[in-house]
Amino acid sequence: MKEKLLLLHGALGSKKQFKALKSILDEKFEVYDLNFEGHGGRESNREFSIELFTKNVIDFFKEKSIEKITIFGYSMGGYVAINTALKIPEKINKIVTIGTKFKWDVESSEKEVKMLNPLKIEEKVPQFAEKLKQEHLPQDWKKVMKKTANMMINMGKGTKLSDSDFKQVDIPVIIGIGSLDNMVSYEESEYVCNLLTNAKLITLEGVKHPIDKIDTSQLVNYIISN
Repeated sequence: MKEKLLLLHGALGSKKQFKALKSILDEKFEVYDLNFEGHGGRESNREFSIELFTKNVIDFFKEKSIEKITIFGYSMGGYVAINTALKIPEKINKIVTIGTKFKWDVESSEKEVKMLNPLKIEEKVPQFAEKLKQEHLPQDWKKVMKKTANMMINMGKGTKLSDSDFKQVDIPVIIGIGSLDNMVSYEESEYVCNLLTNAKLITLEGVKHPIDKIDTSQLVNYIISN
C-alpha cells in the first residue's frame, strides 16, 4: 500500500502548479492535492488567513477519510502544513517544506505587499498577470492578490505562528531553502528549525523561490529522499 502524500501550493498559486510533479510522484505515493479557498478557481467569500487555509486542509482530510499522511508544502503551503500539525498532529507522518517564509513582522510584511500591486503587475509584467488570470479563472486574480496582501499585513501585525507554537510541533519537519531564494532567508529558516522539536534544515543548491523555476526531478528527489 502506497504512502499518502498531500501537496500544498503557495500564495497566489494553485494545485495546477503541481501537475508535472504529481505525475512523477504518483509512481511512489498516493498523491492528493487541493486548492485553498479563493485559489485555482475555487470560490471564497471569506478573508484569507493561515487559519482558513488550515481549516481547508482539515476539512479535506475528513472528506477523503485520511487517517495518516505526509505533507509537502511549497512556500505558504509549508506554513499551513505546520499549522495543521499544531492542530491535528495525529494525522501527519511528517512535513517537507521548500521556500517557506517564517519571518513575519510589520517590516517584512510591507516589503512583500509592495510586490502585490495588481495594476503595476498588469502594466510592467503583463505575462505574469495573464498567468495569474488563467491560474484562478473564473475568479478574479486581482481579488486573490488583494486578499493575499491583506493576509500578509495581518500576519505582520501578529496573526502568525509564535515561537511557542513552533516548539509544540514534534512530528518530523524538513525545512528546505533554495540557495538562490531571494524571498526567504537562511537565517529565518534556521531560526524556526531550531524551535521545532524534530526538524532538519536542507539547502538546495541553485534553487530559486518560484516553483516553476525549480527542476522537477530535483524536487522529486528532495521529497522522496527526505
